[in-house]
Amino acid sequence: MSKFILLFLLLACTSLPCSAQKDNKTTTLSPEASKQLINQIAPETSKRLLSSSSREACHCIDSVLQVRKVGDSTKILQLVRHCISSEVTTYQLSMKMLESLKSGEKNITINSDQNSAEYKKYYREIEDWLVDSCDSLRLLMTSNEEKETEASYSNDPEAIKQYNDGIKLLNKGDYAGALPYFKKAVEADSRFAYAWDNVGICSRRTGDLDNALKAYNKSLELSPGGKTPLQNIPVVYEMKKEYAKAIEAYKNFLNYFPHDAEAYYGMGRIGILYTDDMENGVDNMCKAYNLYVKNNSPYRSDAQSNLAYAYKKMKEQGKEEQFFTILKNNNISAK
Repeated sequence: MSKFILLFLLLACTSLPCSAQKDNKTTTLSPEASKQLINQIAPETSKRLLSSSSREACHCIDSVLQVRKVGDSTKILQLVRHCISSEVTTYQLSMKMLESLKSGEKNITINSDQNSAEYKKYYREIEDWLVDSCDSLRLLMTSNEEKETEASYSNDPEAIKQYNDGIKLLNKGDYAGALPYFKKAVEADSRFAYAWDNVGICSRRTGDLDNALKAYNKSLELSPGGKTPLQNIPVVYEMKKEYAKAIEAYKNFLNYFPHDAEAYYGMGRIGILYTDDMENGVDNMCKAYNLYVKNNSPYRSDAQSNLAYAYKKMKEQGKEEQFFTILKNNNISAK
């Protein structure tokens, strides 16, 4: 509730006739001047309120990140939704209080129905902020969801120590700092697939794309069907601008994980942004969007943004009708 107190301290003077001292005289702002001042302050205040609630949700997600378990993707999504939902009412109330100061309306109604359009609006504003700005969410949504094999872990004490030290830095986004620890882990145990995964992740993040591919492929040799390497190999090829190889790698990913939205999203993004294969790009992006919606994933907003961009481009190319046909074939309404 402290943010509400702060909000009133900032804006209370503008919601009522307000006095200001100048040369020992009192000046009273007119109602119109007060309204103008509120309208000037409101946009920036709205951003601060969204940031405040979203940061709280991000802190909650960070706590989930610290206790995540391999293969627990459904539970992770539930916890992420809980973190966002826990801030929706606070954010909604903050925004409505701000609006009441602008309009003079004294009655404030909060909609707590999670199926309502109003609730979803505030939920998705927080969700969009998190997708753009919450590192913990990105790490959590890309965490290992492997089908564990004997090679997934290590029984070597030194490998385990180095791996755990690397994980601490990886969770903080310090990829350069984490990389030496994962390298030491695979030096101690060359069959430690998860450590190879993280060598790949850190190499990719630090721009060493060739060694990232080598690490991911080594992981697949040890543990065929590992999700992290299958998912990241096409990303590396995309970064190398080898788009045909990226598409083939995404298709290989789908052979193991046929209902994973990330493969469709990746193929859709390549088609829309890089190879001008708009029709296939939009079709794949629609499939990604539907899977994101089905799983209540916060990344549906990314799919929406790509579809909006594709619509603009296809309209310019005189292919607007084809765009809507693809949406219809994927049971997506354009309304």
